[in-house]
Amino acid sequence: MPGENLSRDEARERAALLSVDGYDVSLDVRSAVGDQAGDGPRTFRSVTTIRFRCNEPGATCFADLVAPSVTAVTLNGRDLDPGEVFDGARILLEDLAAENELVVDAQCAYSRSGEGLHRFVDPEDGEVYLYTQYEPADSRRVFANFEQPDLKAPFRFEVRAPEEWVVWSNGVGERTDGVWRFAETKPISTYITCVVAGPYHYVTDSYERVFEDGTRLEIPLGALCRKGLAPYFDADDVFLITKQGLDFFHDHFDYPYPFGKYDQAFVPEYNLGAMENPGLVTFREEYIFRGKVTQASYEGRANVILHEMAHMWFGDLVTMEWWDDLWLKESFADFMGSFSLVGATRFTDGWITFANRRKAWAYRADQLPSTHPITADIRDLQDAKLNFDGITYAKGASVLKQLVAYVGQDAFLEGARRYFKRHAYGNTRLGDLLSVLAETSGRDMATWARSWLQTAGVNSLTPQVLLDAEGRISELAVLQEAPEEHPELRPHRVAIGLYRREEGRLVRYARTETDVEGTRTVVTDLAGQDAPELVLVNDEDLTYCKIRFDETSLDTLRTSLEDITDPLARALCWSALWNLVRDALLPARDFIGLVLRFAGRESDIGVLQMLHAWAESALVHYVAPPLRGTGERLLAEGALRELRAAEAGSEHQLAWARFFASAASSASDFELLQGLLDGTVKIDGLEVDQELRWAFLEPLAAHGVADESVLAAELARDDTASGKRHQVRCLAARPSAAVKAQAWAQLVESDVLSNALVEATIAGFNQPSQRELLAPYAEKYFAVIARIWSERSIQIAMSIVKGLFPSLQDSPATLVETDVWLAAHESAPPALRRLVLEAWDDLARGLRGQACDARAEHI
Repeated sequence: MPGENLSRDEARERAALLSVDGYDVSLDVRSAVGDQAGDGPRTFRSVTTIRFRCNEPGATCFADLVAPSVTAVTLNGRDLDPGEVFDGARILLEDLAAENELVVDAQCAYSRSGEGLHRFVDPEDGEVYLYTQYEPADSRRVFANFEQPDLKAPFRFEVRAPEEWVVWSNGVGERTDGVWRFAETKPISTYITCVVAGPYHYVTDSYERVFEDGTRLEIPLGALCRKGLAPYFDADDVFLITKQGLDFFHDHFDYPYPFGKYDQAFVPEYNLGAMENPGLVTFREEYIFRGKVTQASYEGRANVILHEMAHMWFGDLVTMEWWDDLWLKESFADFMGSFSLVGATRFTDGWITFANRRKAWAYRADQLPSTHPITADIRDLQDAKLNFDGITYAKGASVLKQLVAYVGQDAFLEGARRYFKRHAYGNTRLGDLLSVLAETSGRDMATWARSWLQTAGVNSLTPQVLLDAEGRISELAVLQEAPEEHPELRPHRVAIGLYRREEGRLVRYARTETDVEGTRTVVTDLAGQDAPELVLVNDEDLTYCKIRFDETSLDTLRTSLEDITDPLARALCWSALWNLVRDALLPARDFIGLVLRFAGRESDIGVLQMLHAWAESALVHYVAPPLRGTGERLLAEGALRELRAAEAGSEHQLAWARFFASAASSASDFELLQGLLDGTVKIDGLEVDQELRWAFLEPLAAHGVADESVLAAELARDDTASGKRHQVRCLAARPSAAVKAQAWAQLVESDVLSNALVEATIAGFNQPSQRELLAPYAEKYFAVIARIWSERSIQIAMSIVKGLFPSLQDSPATLVETDVWLAAHESAPPALRRLVLEAWDDLARGLRGQACDARAEHI
């Protein structure tokens, strides 16, 4: 049997054959605590009863289960030999009846990779915490099932847990006779079932809504985290955003929240941002802030809360048939996250973050050799795992924003309302959504979908301005280009803004909204306007494209970018400039110069933090190597200058403090960081809390200033799960061949590290200041990745393959080594080849950028 990697064809065959009526799942997790007997994996008992029908009596099929062992399998009262029917991933089911009952008694393994049932031991107090994470196909690591999204069914869970624990699942639960029993769910997919168990800190609230017809809806709310994080848990703000979101979606969707209660669990060592399990959403616990953070962090958390809430309708109520149409949930949730953030919460500038941060993710993904249409070709589960990417999320959301501009917001939302009512608790494909949008908008959705959903690549839009003798616009046109490998020219609905200086500021004095199609579109509405100093194509960020500038506009940005009064327009210009760097059209040193000149006056904290990240990336990957030392010095000096100039106690001061730490490279920089840590140096208003202490320690460790004893002392000061992750990262960052060898061995030769510590070790291992020290690992990388992919869980394997690629060995020789590996491994799993090819492309892009930078004459 083929094993764990279920194919689309197999899923379609099984869906045509079977209908599932319900699951009863009984888990016994009392083995999570106490000493473990034997040398094998720590396991728990899982007993599953599945009631299902078969359209072809006598047929053969299979159920999914990934487990160390199976104790018993019973099909329709007939005992099956586990040794004969179970191969470690599938249970063979022969001679099915019209109506069937399957009972599987198994020993399933606790996870340390964040897949399946994850077991975490808190180093602070020794308490054990459990949670599940399944998407796309890891519920089979916890109970036997038919693991595909279109075989929905109601679920009833019961859990036996240690006496002092509380257990949560999708439905309301109560403990009787020592067993937690949970209300039956609505019909849902396997991957969104969930169990959370342990001595969690739990806070409650409630949401009430009275609809126009007088119907009252009351939703119990809960929020939980580890006990060690309880002092930092601002559950009131979580509940505030939750209630605002529920109001917003009820106002716009006309379909009451359908899953009863609404718990939100912040859990340790989580691989994702969050997961939309109905009734029990799980989040990474880093959204509970142990130290001072900027409003961008609170905005980011609010966006994720709302993103997951949107999934209750887009994804949970109505679910895609197969992962090809993953966009039907993720693109919509990503768009709705920002849409509701702006419409319902205090974060009214959420579209700025979307334009500056989310779209940057999409633009990068859409220019990789692995780019794909938003409606992707997902052959199997490994493909599905990798398609939770910038295309499916951020490009899809960007295209939906374009769609709203194209059909109108009212038509779009009315289409969503009809979609929910028509397909509630069912599964859909692309055409199901397009049909309702065509109904409500009167637009040809098939043509729009072909251009936007079924082709890959990003277009570039460039203004072309012709002036008459009086200095007025005689003609303004928009030129559209597409990359050679993805030549589709798309219809764009764009706003075009003209800007000029007025009283020392760059303000928009003319605007039009128009459709851009083909290679050249003349914008007649702007003829006769005064000559602009800046033309901003895609003003207001209505479409998905890379913005280019004419020479006059680019010169204006070089001298006056900070003078643009509108923060969204300013953010769009920054994003466009970064894309020019990535495309080797603007020297990286010029971009760094713009950051040093103008970032200190950037009002939007999220944009500022993105500029810091881009400047750091420009220095590491795009600056010509001979100039890196100069760039390091200039960034550190500029960051320190802005740190000292920032308002005392402000979030801008905090952002510059963190950026200064990441840019620090000289003895005087390290002396200042040490002084801030030991209190001999003060910067007015800067509170050096525990999280900032770790941020200061990492560069000190990476440059050999803070040794193992210093890091051990810091862990003693912060002996928590968070502190341990920080310490592991800092330990791996030290500039020693022995340290790097140890970190490499822990990652590659051993499987003892949890997912969170794998992530921390990789982050510490890769230090841009240690290129020579890391050079020997390029060859070793290519020698081990095929084995890693075959031996580790896909989550850990992805982390290692992506994280250890020798990107800091940025020379043509590394490209050649990568080419040699790809040529020699043509039959390797496509998902593995994709990761390596993406890393190759990022490196090649960086080398083109370095060549562009080397040709420049100034910094």
